[in-house]
Amino acid sequence: MAPPKKDTQALTLRLETQVIEKIDELRRAETDIPTRPEMIRRMLERYMSQIG
Repeated sequence: MAPPKKDTQALTLRLETQVIEKIDELRRAETDIPTRPEMIRRMLERYMSQIG
């Protein structure tokens, strides 16, 4: 695993099991099957790009 980027902060997050299961479904739809944290990063980036 690569070391974290320098300008980042750790974030602890609790989610309901149903939400985690949905994230896992979305992960499996990606060609590279990212980790859960990476999938959440991608989801946030996509969301933020839509709202500008």
